[in-house]
Amino acid sequence: MSDSQQTDPAADPVPARVPRWWSRPAEPVGAHEASVPPPRAGSGAQADAEPGPESAPDPVPAQVVPQWWSRPADPAGAREAFVPPPRTVPVPGAEPDRGPEPRYDPWGARPLQTVDHGGAGSRRRTRLRQSIVLGLGTALLAGGIGGYAGVLAERQAGTRLELPQAAPAGRGRAPDSVAGIAATALPGVVTLHVNGAESSSTGTGFVLDGQGHILTNNHVVNGARTITVTFSTGESVPAELVGGDTGYDLAVVKVDGVRGLRPLALGNSENVEVGDPVVAIGAPFDLSNTVTAGIISATGRPITAGGDKGDGSDVSYVDALQTDAPINPGNSGGPLLDARAQVIGINSAIRGGDGKDSSGQQRGSIGLGFAIPVNQGKRVAEELIRTGRATHPVIGVTLDMDYTGDGARVAEKKGADGKPTVTAGGPGARAGIAPGDVITKVDGVRVHGGDELVIKIRAHRPGDRLTLTVLREGRERTLEVVLGSANGS
Repeated sequence: MSDSQQTDPAADPVPARVPRWWSRPAEPVGAHEASVPPPRAGSGAQADAEPGPESAPDPVPAQVVPQWWSRPADPAGAREAFVPPPRTVPVPGAEPDRGPEPRYDPWGARPLQTVDHGGAGSRRRTRLRQSIVLGLGTALLAGGIGGYAGVLAERQAGTRLELPQAAPAGRGRAPDSVAGIAATALPGVVTLHVNGAESSSTGTGFVLDGQGHILTNNHVVNGARTITVTFSTGESVPAELVGGDTGYDLAVVKVDGVRGLRPLALGNSENVEVGDPVVAIGAPFDLSNTVTAGIISATGRPITAGGDKGDGSDVSYVDALQTDAPINPGNSGGPLLDARAQVIGINSAIRGGDGKDSSGQQRGSIGLGFAIPVNQGKRVAEELIRTGRATHPVIGVTLDMDYTGDGARVAEKKGADGKPTVTAGGPGARAGIAPGDVITKVDGVRVHGGDELVIKIRAHRPGDRLTLTVLREGRERTLEVVLGSANGS
């Protein structure tokens, strides 16, 4: 029979388990009989199979013989030589027998291996194994998480760099610092966008009073059809021209219905000294609220601006404050402020680089900016607000603008209109000025040409008294003149 057969489970509560890799080898006839155990009491095959009625029940069941094994014929009494030890039937719930293990019997029905049916020691070993597995799993999980965090930290460390930085500080600045001056003045500075019949332009202005009057340059608004004023908050409103003057290059516009206007304080340009720090605010190239800083480079600098018409009607004469604070196209009309945030000048002109840029505009600042002194601007603004026109101080003479010598010469011949070169009954005639006289000084300050003389005179008010140094026939003489008044253009 095959060695893969199993015993009947019903015949034995613990089925015999024979390894499938084991089979009984061939043997000579009669070799097996020598090892067959002798029969039990109640001899015979019947007693071996089933007890008689009179016999007491056998507590040990009959030995189960594997189905694949059949007892060969053997001589009588050979089986009694070997009787296997009785088996103990396990009782459910009873403590298993801990007696000595049986000796190995290759022909016995029991399997080669013993089965551990559990117990306190087995449970402890199971719990130990579970604890070890759980610990290993936890360690692996923690290691994986730690490794992933380390990779992230390394990546972040390789792509993100944080440098030392100062902590946030208060926004307040000293009132006399550039930041403090700008913070005080900016709410009162405006940007002007002007549309004219032929072109448009951008300039700057600043608020004079709570009624909405704004001072700017005349060349910014000259010929305007519409004027728009934009405040530092970004709010834009229309404006109307009040009046302007070409000779002073000053104009006043007005806005209505605007609340919360912040007029700028006006300083005194006579107090300005060379080297004083200054701040300029404007809209260079339409960049509103631009703040630049520098110093006063010179005072009383005679300059002329304009003259594009060719007849001199648009020429302005300024006894200017010179500054190295950067001033560019678009700064015109903006304030020049001192260390107390007071207006000391109106930015009006620059000496730019030679030539013009590709768009035809004057080149930018090279550190030579000029501002109209605020004392002159204040007087002209007051007149423009009152009457819409400004008056010019005059001495009542006609100058020879072609004279190339030092000083300003009074013309000797009458002009094309036939008027005399020294106005009869005028300030010059009363002071004793004659045609051909060369005026070399005004209040002791030398002048080098006709333009400079006009500039020095216009730096004063009508009615002011001046001392003129005159060269006549090679001799100098000093004359006192009281300035007259003429309507400006």
